[in-house]
Amino acid sequence: MPEGVHNFEYHLGKQFFVNMENNDIRDADLAVALTVNHKNDFYDLNFVINGEVVLLCDRCLDDLHFPIDTTYHIMVKYGDDYNDDSDDLLEIPFSDNYLNVAYMLNDTVTLAIPIKHVHPLGKCNRAMSALLKKHRARANDDEDAELENQLIDEMDDMDAAATDSAADAPSDPRWDKLKGLSDNN
Repeated sequence: MPEGVHNFEYHLGKQFFVNMENNDIRDADLAVALTVNHKNDFYDLNFVINGEVVLLCDRCLDDLHFPIDTTYHIMVKYGDDYNDDSDDLLEIPFSDNYLNVAYMLNDTVTLAIPIKHVHPLGKCNRAMSALLKKHRARANDDEDAELENQLIDEMDDMDAAATDSAADAPSDPRWDKLKGLSDNN
């Protein structure tokens, strides 16, 4: 590659993540802009990734559309052997005449996704949430199951509260006092 700035664009879809054996991402529509600045013996790579991936919601098992807006930067240089000990510098052998960036793209997108894949409050499939609660109550009668059921009840209560409008709900005087503190600042 001659010295200077080079721009590349890629589209990542479902097949890319199937090929990378990434089972978390069910579908994708991602645009990747890669800028390579070649100076002397270094290649400065800047990735900008934007779009959306489809995941499976951990709570209700419906599709969860998650936006991706992330960047990744790495320097690449030639050396005697492959060395990826540093987060900022990748050394590849002189015998390599290309760099496969697919693994960098897969890792960058995967790291932009939170560990827990759940819909925002009030957006989960209510029928599935009710079934989950019903079957968890039957499965175990120990303290852990009871605590889990309480958490599910609280999540259901929060989901229900999120769907109610603020005007319909009566005002809690404790929250009114706290809101007054922020208004004074």
